[in-house]
Amino acid sequence: MIRSYLLLLFCVTAWGSNFVFGSILVKQFPPLFLADARLICTSLFLLGYAWYTHTFVKIKRREWGLLFLLGLIGTLANQTAYFYGLLTTDATTASLILSLAPIVTAALAAFFLKEKFTPKMMIGSLLALTGTFFVVGNGAGLSFSKGVFLIAIAMVSFSLSMIIIRKLTESLHPFIATVYSTVAGTLFLTPAALLSVDSSARISHEAWAWLLLIATAILMQGVCGIVWNQQLKIVGTGKAAIFLNLQPFVAMLMGFLLLGSKVTEVQIGGSVLIVAGVIVATVRSQKSVQHRSTISQAE
Repeated sequence: MIRSYLLLLFCVTAWGSNFVFGSILVKQFPPLFLADARLICTSLFLLGYAWYTHTFVKIKRREWGLLFLLGLIGTLANQTAYFYGLLTTDATTASLILSLAPIVTAALAAFFLKEKFTPKMMIGSLLALTGTFFVVGNGAGLSFSKGVFLIAIAMVSFSLSMIIIRKLTESLHPFIATVYSTVAGTLFLTPAALLSVDSSARISHEAWAWLLLIATAILMQGVCGIVWNQQLKIVGTGKAAIFLNLQPFVAMLMGFLLLGSKVTEVQIGGSVLIVAGVIVATVRSQKSVQHRSTISQAE
């Protein structure tokens, strides 16, 4: 179990660092070109892994429809909003806004999937939203910028994609669903990325920038995705979700170390409220899952 926890911690550390590396890369490449190039690298890696492990399966008509929605919302909308948002939003603020995704996902699941939204989840949501107010408003009132708005769109589109994935994995294994949805999203994003690049667009010729692009795509979107899904079977979804709360702190720390980003007392206080809210919201759902599991086994 300790090995699983360490692997989950590795994934969360990588994902938290991704905000900082994304902020670095978006200054070297056009946003859509960057998103598409990373997805192409990830798709090639996942396709190679699926071929090596012989996990390809035939897709049904209903699954094609869900993959279409996933590519449109979870990739095209999400990646476009995310990388354009990083142009004017610092990595710490972006990570804090995106840390609301578990709660937003739970609310959407209650609406679309009729899952229970408990009082503790409501309290957690209010705590997290209050934390976001202080982080985004810098403690002096709201000052929502275009970048913050785009990151919020990225967060909501990510939450919507989780609902679609949940429906898709009712008939497909999570790994192969990840492979097909990533490839589908890449096919959606590539035409838009090509249209966004013109003669004035800056595409870095630096070797370090391309190596960082490829490495982060394969490690953070490919390897960590596979490792995370494997450890979910051992640790359980509820416990694994708790580790996601560490992402804002990792992003804040890496932003300070690598980019020299200023960390204010307001941001620290806001991040504590967000993490506290997510924990309050997710611990109850974890207990509920365990309770249902116990009843199921008894039957």
